[in-house]
Amino acid sequence: MLRDIEREVELTHGLTGRARISDRVLDALRCVPRHAFVDEGMRRHAYDDGPLPIGHGQTISQPFIVGLMTDLLDPEPGDRVLEVGTGSGYQAAVLSRVVSRVYSVEIIEALAVRASERLAALGYHNVETQVGDGYHGWVEHSPYDGILVTAAARAVPPALVEQLKPGARLVIPVGEPYLPQRLLLLQKEEGGLVSETEVLPVAFVPLTGGH
Repeated sequence: MLRDIEREVELTHGLTGRARISDRVLDALRCVPRHAFVDEGMRRHAYDDGPLPIGHGQTISQPFIVGLMTDLLDPEPGDRVLEVGTGSGYQAAVLSRVVSRVYSVEIIEALAVRASERLAALGYHNVETQVGDGYHGWVEHSPYDGILVTAAARAVPPALVEQLKPGARLVIPVGEPYLPQRLLLLQKEEGGLVSETEVLPVAFVPLTGGH
């Protein structure tokens, strides 16, 4: 799987501007057992470099995308990070190995409960999950050192930008459901100004909720 990720990094270097994924992120991907985050019938494909269904119309993301999005946050060991879209819990587990604390919000209760139980059973005790609409973030623990969104929004949610610390990054896919989407990297500067960089064309399930 790691060789596939490194190959994808090379192929997309011209778009992402990233020649490599950091050793810390690669180590996290190496240590997190992806097969433990998919149903038994999918486990033979767990280390393929592609997305897999996890039920309720949702997917576990392609390992390359998980690695890239994690790396784009430029995570530090003491960081506190918000994830929008817990899904299977795999992305949260990867994040948990490179930051101090992960807060993860999932709108589908069945997925949230299953992910919380799985993360606890596997020993990822620095991950806290909540059932809720991640479009609005998780204000109680804000501001965050980084925010990562694992479903495509039609536009960047203002609440997520508000919940970033100055200097922090937001990684989010943006676009209409099931149409071409863009992976964006936003950085909040001192004074509240936000810079935006388009990283890569992507395809994510849509962010859902009352918004």
